[in-house]
Amino acid sequence: MSTVEDAETLLEIEDLHVEFRTADGVAKVLNGVDYRVRAGETLAVLGESGSGKSVTAQTVMGILDVPPAVVTGGTIRFHGEDLLTASPQRRREIRGGGIAMIFQDALSALNPVFTVGFQIEEQLRLRLGMSRREAKARAIELLDQVRIPGASRRVREYPHQFSGGMRQRAMIAMALALDPELLIADEPTTALDVTVQAQIMDLLAEIQAERRMGLILITHDLGVVAEVADRIAVMYAGRIVEQADVHELFRAPGHPYTAALMNSLPRLDLKGKTLETITGLPPSLLKIPPGCPFHPRCKRAEDRCRTEQPAGHSIGFGRVSACHFAEEVVSRA
Repeated sequence: MSTVEDAETLLEIEDLHVEFRTADGVAKVLNGVDYRVRAGETLAVLGESGSGKSVTAQTVMGILDVPPAVVTGGTIRFHGEDLLTASPQRRREIRGGGIAMIFQDALSALNPVFTVGFQIEEQLRLRLGMSRREAKARAIELLDQVRIPGASRRVREYPHQFSGGMRQRAMIAMALALDPELLIADEPTTALDVTVQAQIMDLLAEIQAERRMGLILITHDLGVVAEVADRIAVMYAGRIVEQADVHELFRAPGHPYTAALMNSLPRLDLKGKTLETITGLPPSLLKIPPGCPFHPRCKRAEDRCRTEQPAGHSIGFGRVSACHFAEEVVSRA
């Protein structure tokens, strides 16, 4: 029986560097990002705001604003094809049909002056050559698949007539219209209540299993990650500081930043106790400190951490960590 580990690699990012060249200076937003996603696999990308999670996804999709953004190095391969050297026409073919994206603010992502149905139907007509009748029927079918009640009626309604949860479902339907092999979900449950969050995540998991899609889930919610992810990539200051199987990462985080995120998670066994916090703020991407970028906030930082940037290296169990002491920490767990 095949497993995720045996599945074909859909997306492979290697040593990706992106800068934002602004009036205030050059912000080094991505600093050597590496990760891969296989068919049927869910990769959760964690990190604080500004860590580079969404910029990485936007670079994959080819939707960064250029300028100020400039890709200064690295490769992004989809089925082995480097997207960064592909023609604009080829990128458009892959966008939607090969890789699709769900944005975190559905109200902003949907056009308020067109019906939800029209926005789904448009890509079906333009990309698949469907007639208006065929496209409308398919749009209704997609809305029904994402469990929007009364799909045949609601296909004629506008985004403002949908609740937050229903707008997110409509965004999922739009993303699935061209049957992508890889879906990027950027904070898909932001601003939704807990019950609706669970419904959206269950829906994504069900659709992924049916279609054998790869899924990149960008989030800061460790609870969601624990439920749905196969692997986790933790980002800090534009770098992947740790990657591991979800069970191994929760069992023994190897990077101090990952451990700090875990310790800030509310738990039943800590009832009545004060949660730990990560002191300080993430570094300015205009002036990332030398050495390990997390060292100003790290409780176990030593002189070496302030001068020598740790490379991501294997620490066993198929995991990688960019910390000088990760192997020692994991071995003690």
